[in-house]
Amino acid sequence: MTDKSVTTRKRKRRMPKPVVAAADIQGLPVSLFTERAYLHYSMYVILDRALPYIGDGLKPVQRRIIYAMSELGLHAAAKFKKSARTVGDVIGKFHPHGDSACYEAMVLMAQDFSYRYPLIDGQGNWGSSDDPKSFAAMRYTEARLTRYAQALLAELGQGTVEWLPNFDGTLEEPKTLPARLPNALLNGASGIAVGMATDVPPHNSREVISACIHLLESPRATVRDLSKHIKGPDYPTEAEIVTPLEEIREMYETGSGSVRQRATWVKEEGNIVITALPYQVSGSKVLEQIAAQMNAKKLPLVTDLRDESDHENPTRLVIEPRSNRVDYDSLMNHLFATTDLERSYRVNMNMIGLNGRPKVYDLRSLLKEWLEFRTETVRRRLQWRLERVVRRLHILEGYLTAYLNIDEVIKIIRTQDKPKPVLMKRFRLSDEQAEAILELKLRNLAKLEEMRIKGEQSELSLERDTLQKTLASKNRLKRLIREELLEDAEEFGDSRRSPIVEREVARAIDQTKLIPAEAITVVLSKQGWVRAAKGHEIDPRTLNYKTGDAYLHAAHGRSNQSVVCLDSTGRTYTVAAHSLPSARSQGEPLSRTLTPPTGASFAGVMMGADDDLYLLSSQAGYGFIAPLGEMHTKNKKGKNTLRVPPGAKVLTPQRVYDMDRDWVAVVTTGGYLLIYMVGELPQMNRGRGVKLINIPAKKRKAGGEVVLAALTFGEDDTLLVYSGKRYLRLKPVDIDHYIGARGLRGRKLPRGFQHIKGLAVE
Repeated sequence: MTDKSVTTRKRKRRMPKPVVAAADIQGLPVSLFTERAYLHYSMYVILDRALPYIGDGLKPVQRRIIYAMSELGLHAAAKFKKSARTVGDVIGKFHPHGDSACYEAMVLMAQDFSYRYPLIDGQGNWGSSDDPKSFAAMRYTEARLTRYAQALLAELGQGTVEWLPNFDGTLEEPKTLPARLPNALLNGASGIAVGMATDVPPHNSREVISACIHLLESPRATVRDLSKHIKGPDYPTEAEIVTPLEEIREMYETGSGSVRQRATWVKEEGNIVITALPYQVSGSKVLEQIAAQMNAKKLPLVTDLRDESDHENPTRLVIEPRSNRVDYDSLMNHLFATTDLERSYRVNMNMIGLNGRPKVYDLRSLLKEWLEFRTETVRRRLQWRLERVVRRLHILEGYLTAYLNIDEVIKIIRTQDKPKPVLMKRFRLSDEQAEAILELKLRNLAKLEEMRIKGEQSELSLERDTLQKTLASKNRLKRLIREELLEDAEEFGDSRRSPIVEREVARAIDQTKLIPAEAITVVLSKQGWVRAAKGHEIDPRTLNYKTGDAYLHAAHGRSNQSVVCLDSTGRTYTVAAHSLPSARSQGEPLSRTLTPPTGASFAGVMMGADDDLYLLSSQAGYGFIAPLGEMHTKNKKGKNTLRVPPGAKVLTPQRVYDMDRDWVAVVTTGGYLLIYMVGELPQMNRGRGVKLINIPAKKRKAGGEVVLAALTFGEDDTLLVYSGKRYLRLKPVDIDHYIGARGLRGRKLPRGFQHIKGLAVE
């Protein structure tokens, strides 16, 4: 064996596996393990990612971004710094997640069209209201905090909040920010957790602060009382809020509901100019939605669209109507109902409370709990300041003792190896006082320093008394909070941007009213192909049909009406007439847009007003009169209207113009013809109908005699009976021989016309 092979064998030796004691292994059912793991994940998403905290109104990533920027010295008056530097600090020190997600959260807080009161002052391309995702990469943009963000941070180093170790335990971060304002309401929040979500709309600072002060002075105030101060949400756009005030109040009482916002517009030189869009609505998308309706010929009232937005006019969309006779209000109501010019926003005021649990808050409980947070924050701030004032007074007392005995103090320091305990014993000083005296600089031993100490001691004594009185009195504490809120309202308050206006509910214009009412003829072929020709004068039999196909039926109507199609199983369908292809082509199959039963074919088409009447019948000899309006349906699979016996087929539907004067002619394949008044037939919405003509049972079985046609005609019309190329003309005076009561056998047609092919009216 060579040395090389020995070396190889040594390398292949594996380290022994560590021995795991049986006591260290815990057995769990997979279901229990999965349940616990998912529960832990759910709690993480709810508490540490998706829902804001009621105190500062921030999610963890937002709080960490603001804190990291404050640690970098990026206050409102500082120079801008690259966003990549901020993101690096955030994900490296406090938030170990993806840089893109962190940067997107940072961008959102810098967009004045996304946040009512932006927390970050950005320099560079931070996106636009038309495309919020069009912001530049973090290596190109720069940022610093806004003055409003500093209101959340101002009291951070004053003992107001708890501190927690960061993810690796090397640094500390604040559990929450000591917000001076109820940011949870001012900027709102949105997020999706596991099993719950939050959608808090933004509000106006002056209104919210006014409500806070009212609740502070009147703890028993109701939501209705607070609604006098907070009229409703206030989005960072000038679009109108059209939700009724009663619905807004109900939303505040329950903590959930919805808010509708509508674009504002003016009439300018005959055009419609949209000057403000709802929150988070893209102007280009609105124009696309309107253009899609124009291309689909569903909006003939508009001829042109333009986007004239610029720096001076951030939102200026121009809609050019067809003429000055267009009803502008009606047109805009249609656009509000069919485009994003009006949008509804879900409201669900769900956030993490002071007890660390998620809860859906009504307006009163939300403000009340925030005031509790603010009261505790101010109390901790005052207590922190009081402790430092007392400590400073204690040290100043030691300083004063030293100055009064300066020569002896200097002698002790010069002669003693350990002067500290000697000073403490001689002048009854504390350890802290003695240490402070030993730390004094020689230049502070001037005579004027004694006067300065006494002056500072007097000021701090007055401050100590004030702090103690404030901490001991709830009324003084409330008064202090009220004064600070008023100061913040003066600094950050502004006018409402989203006016609340009472408006009618937007309704779309009936499409049939937008379509020109042109006369058309709808033509159906035997193979189920349909098309529409302009006018009523066209002869559908002269049109060009596909090879093997031919004319079956036609109906006259208007282009703004619907076409009712009847199939061989007795089901009816509805198709918009204006959507049918032109008669210049061979049309398109109805089965392309409708879903008839397998093997079914189409028997005819009908058009007219809803109260127009049609005769529906089958080869089995049954039928009834049905109003056209009862045959309409939106279901592509149709509606059961005529019940057809097994083995029978549906006959072509016939229009009835006058129930009192029209006739109906029923002819069978056995050569029998029966004529009677249409009024003998009942009007029904659906069903099999009544017997039209009597066919003996033995005739049905032996020769398979069935009804060939059922035709309606007027008292002045001439009835034609076709048999091959021959036809028999029955004038009004000739039909008496065939007139009988409904349901009779009828009379036999003359010899040579008993093998009939059909009926027609001349």
